[in-house]
Amino acid sequence: MSVPPAPGPDPTPIPVIARALITDAQFTSCRQTILDANPDMSQDMAGRILEEALKFVAVCSRRPGVGLAPSRIVDEGWHALVLHTALYADLCASLGGAYVHHYPGYDPTNYDSRILERTREAIAGLGYTADSELWSPPTDELLVSVAAKCQHSPDCTIVVQPKPKG
Repeated sequence: MSVPPAPGPDPTPIPVIARALITDAQFTSCRQTILDANPDMSQDMAGRILEEALKFVAVCSRRPGVGLAPSRIVDEGWHALVLHTALYADLCASLGGAYVHHYPGYDPTNYDSRILERTREAIAGLGYTADSELWSPPTDELLVSVAAKCQHSPDCTIVVQPKPKG
């Protein structure tokens, strides 16, 4: 399975290391948000999750409409970024692509086994390496310690859809 290339050259270069997409202070603040939601998690794990979320947001911004989704554990990092609204808006703008909206939802039957593979391939297409331990299916034991209760599928991630009513 391959990810379609972006139409034309990406307008804005992105850092070789996803961690460099935000400042050290911003990284520390977002990592703390992950730790606050997951008090038994190590700082190292929270940092790994956040770095994968940065890769995810970067690839979603650059490849809108491809139908990508985070693993449940990476979704925890995405939530932390989204909660820092000004940082998140600046991050999406700095990527030079589309703003990456988050439409939460939880339906374990939505899980598409190919979606994580497609997302990892898209991340590799940007020059990043996905942390394979954190891009695992929703049955992985690592997920027991994650507070995020979202299960994304191609129908509820970056694919354009109407805003939820209510």
